[in-house]
Amino acid sequence: MAALFDETELRALLDRGEIDGATTLALETYGAELVGWLTSTLGDADAHDAFSILAEELWKSLPRFDGRCSLRTWCYMLARAATSRVLARPARRHEQLVSQIPSVAHAVTRVWSTTLRVASRERDVYARIRDELDEEDRILLVLRVDKDLAWRDIAIVLLGAETDEDEVTRKAATLRKQFERVKERLRELAAKHMRE
Repeated sequence: MAALFDETELRALLDRGEIDGATTLALETYGAELVGWLTSTLGDADAHDAFSILAEELWKSLPRFDGRCSLRTWCYMLARAATSRVLARPARRHEQLVSQIPSVAHAVTRVWSTTLRVASRERDVYARIRDELDEEDRILLVLRVDKDLAWRDIAIVLLGAETDEDEVTRKAATLRKQFERVKERLRELAAKHMRE
């Protein structure tokens, strides 16, 4: 679980209009875990593109970040959107996207290069089993187990920060039930892998 992040410094940077500094702080705080999530969801090549998209969208969106959810949840929401963009592109190309915003490009390169080694070591039997799940179940599993997000935060990541609170509550309840089914599927897959 990530340490609690005091958003006071981030808010001060935003109040001074220092978007580059705020983006860098956010990426340095949560970049490693976001890279881990993206690589476990997409694989290394597509994850790099998604991380670049996420970083640029973070830079663009931070001025309107209002604290309705945590910065961590905001970043995961942007990561989810970036994942969808990468998966939806025609003829998925495996070239690394680089932001045209120099500070964002620098932060992406620094976080990516220091994190990739750690993220690639996380691929083990659990990763092979997880890869057999469908995309939605895999995303749910990683956000809940690997990233220890609360059900409400997962619902916001999947629905968006502007979603009505009642809908977020309903989605969180649905996700808890879905997670029980995912755990049962994992037990079945683990038993299958143990027999192999």
